[in-house]
Amino acid sequence: MDPKSLRAFHRIAALGSFRLAAEELNYAQSTVTMQIQRLEEDLGVVLFERTGGLRLTEEGRLLRERSLPLLQDMDRLRRSLTEMRNGEAGEVRLGATEPAVSCRLPALLRRFAERYPKIRVSIESASTPVLSERLLKGELDLALCAMPEHAEGLHFEQLYREPFAALLPADHPLASQAVVRLEELAAHRLLVTASNCPYRRKLELLLAGGAAPAAETMEIGSMTALASYVAMGLGVALVPRVLADEPPSGVASRPIEGTAVDMACGLLSRASESPLTPAGAKLYAALRDELAE
Repeated sequence: MDPKSLRAFHRIAALGSFRLAAEELNYAQSTVTMQIQRLEEDLGVVLFERTGGLRLTEEGRLLRERSLPLLQDMDRLRRSLTEMRNGEAGEVRLGATEPAVSCRLPALLRRFAERYPKIRVSIESASTPVLSERLLKGELDLALCAMPEHAEGLHFEQLYREPFAALLPADHPLASQAVVRLEELAAHRLLVTASNCPYRRKLELLLAGGAAPAAETMEIGSMTALASYVAMGLGVALVPRVLADEPPSGVASRPIEGTAVDMACGLLSRASESPLTPAGAKLYAALRDELAE
């Protein structure tokens, strides 16, 4: 069945007139007549009694009853497709690293959802190498993370620099200082994240480039868990400052003195030959607008 013919049928049935239906649909009356003739030929039934006024036949009444939900579904589908084309609806798969997942995205995505309630955003938390791989496989649309070491086939746009701070047990000797130096931290056991974490690699590069001796380390898989291990006196940690602004009980946070200790962070997406969907482009723009320094 042709949707236009079906829609014309419903308007004729509602208005009781070919002429009024044609005017409402902005068609010539002859066009509406031909649409109904094609619909009747298609179905092999007569839909209207035309003698003594215009009335639906029994077959016409059945078609009207059963086809109305179809038309309503088609209208909803058309609206959804238009919204997707305009970026007002759709699904976006966003990857992100810590601390962005816990500290930067919640409020930002709440505002985004208020502005675009029909765009569904799913979030995957992982390391930059894992997110890069999933982007290349087409399993994510974009990611908020550190700059990847290997970016072939990917595009990275830096938005901000994530500064570091030191986390110390509250009774640690360094906690009495207003600021601490990197070489002072290296003299104590350092709690570090997984070996493929860009933050750990940055720390290792900083320590290797300075005069600090090789530090004893203890690997903790989760960055957000580091503060809990510091509180237990298991060591000290260097974490993004956004995680150190409100340290838990038993933990002190101190800035790092000297050379800036920070990490470049931004948006990672597939190269230009694989453009974002309209909904994905809306989220990309929102992240860039709110996070860019």
